[in-house]
This record gives sequence, structure tokens and C-alpha cells, in this order.
Amino acid sequence: MRHTIFDTPVVNSCFRLLSRLGLKLFGWKLEGQRPNARKYVIIAAPHTSNWDFVLTIAFAFCFRMNIFWMGKNTLFKGPFGGIMKWLGGIPVDRSKANGLVQQMVDTFHNCTELAVAIPPEGTRNKVRQWKSGFYHVAHGAGVPIALGFLDYKKKVGGFGPMFFTTGDYESDLKKIQEFYQHMTGKNPEKFA
Repeated sequence: MRHTIFDTPVVNSCFRLLSRLGLKLFGWKLEGQRPNARKYVIIAAPHTSNWDFVLTIAFAFCFRMNIFWMGKNTLFKGPFGGIMKWLGGIPVDRSKANGLVQQMVDTFHNCTELAVAIPPEGTRNKVRQWKSGFYHVAHGAGVPIALGFLDYKKKVGGFGPMFFTTGDYESDLKKIQEFYQHMTGKNPEKFA
């Protein structure tokens, strides 16, 4: 994959320091360990606010990670498009089916190291069920899923255990969602 803010030497060090100070100032704590794998999908949940992005980037710096994230393609238009890509963004056109899962699986196969954060809700709005793309990318690429979280009630962010898919989506999804059942998003009414 391309270079991002996370592997830009001097900038990385400065943002790591700013992230630690900012999180501490606002009362946030890190929990868990950086995933011990070279390639994995990160569930980014609950995703209920634009602040999730800012906190996720800050936590990535604190965990010394080089992450990529999937976001709607409109975020990448105009003068800020290059900045969003430098922040690790991968544009996604949600208006049409375009083989995105297979593209991401192929990307995983072509990289020696890759961590991609995918919000399973697919939006900040309340949804009745999670989108399955994160699961199918991980299963198709044969990589684990890191259970990443931001719990606004406890002001804690980090990682739970790594999850390895079995191919039984319904059963696996139930186990994954059990981990998140007590998490509180910034806008809790939007997290199902």
C-alpha cells in the first residue's frame, strides 16, 4: 500500500505525542494490545459520530500502528482528498456493487503487512444490521479480525481479542457482536 501519515517519520513522532497528550487531557485510556499479526481487518465499532475518526487516528498513533480505513468516496473529493488518503483512507463508492470485497481480498494477498479498519455499520446512522463486508474481506483473505472499539461511557479505546472466521457468518457474527453489546458510542441511540 501507499505511504500514510503513520509511516512519515517526523510527522509520525509529532502526532504520536499530540495523540497521547490529547487523549490524556480528555480522559481517554488505552485498553488491550496492538494486534499481533501482520495482516488483519479491524472492526471499528461503535461508529456513531465523526469524532470516532479523530479518536481512531489518535489511538492508532498511540498503538504505533499503520492503519488504513474505508470511507465513503465523497470524503475524497476536492482539496482534502489527498489529505484523506494520506491519513490512510480508501474511498468506497457505496452507491453500487463494484466487487469491493474481492478488491480488498486481492489487496491483502498482495501486501506483506496490512491493517484495514472497517466500520461494520457502514454509516454513522443507526442501522438494523451490520454490513457483512468486513467479515467477507477477512474470511476471503484468510486474515483475523481485530475487535477494535471506542467506549465513550468508559472513555476507553483499544482492542479486544483477535477473532478468526469459520465461514459460518451467522454464528461468527453473533460471537463478534457479543463482544460489543456493552459498548457505548458517542450517540448511543445509533448503535444497535
